[in-house]
This record gives sequence, C-alpha cells and structure tokens, in this order.
Amino acid sequence: MESRPTIDMARGILMTACSCSPDEAWEILVAVSQNSNTKLREVAEAVVATTARQEPLPKKFQEPLATALAAGRRA
Repeated sequence: MESRPTIDMARGILMTACSCSPDEAWEILVAVSQNSNTKLREVAEAVVATTARQEPLPKKFQEPLATALAAGRRA
C-alpha cells in the first residue's frame, strides 16, 4: 500500500508523456513489470525518477517499455 502513491505518479507521467488513459498507463506499467521480471513498484520508481531526478530509465526497462507502447498503439 505504501507504493501506491509512486505507482499513481508513474501512471500520471505516462499519461502525460504518451497521451494515454489511466487504464492504458496501468497496462503499460504492468507489461513492463512482467516483461522485465521486476516488481511493479520498482518500475514505477524508475519512471518517477526519470522525471523527478531526471535520471535515465534503466536499460532493463527500456525495451519492455518500447514494446508496451508499440503494442498499445496497435490496439
């Protein structure tokens, strides 16, 4: 439950950056989590860090994120 605010922030970042709905942002986070075999909380923390601390997205999330975004655009 403590990670919920971070997940919500990551969803907001994705909604703004990708012009997607809240549900689509959630699906993107879940897809990245599953495809990188990483906890959803860790994915959300990395997305937030790209904005809050202007850190690059870790390499292990870059390809799964690109795949999730491309899949969302085809749907």
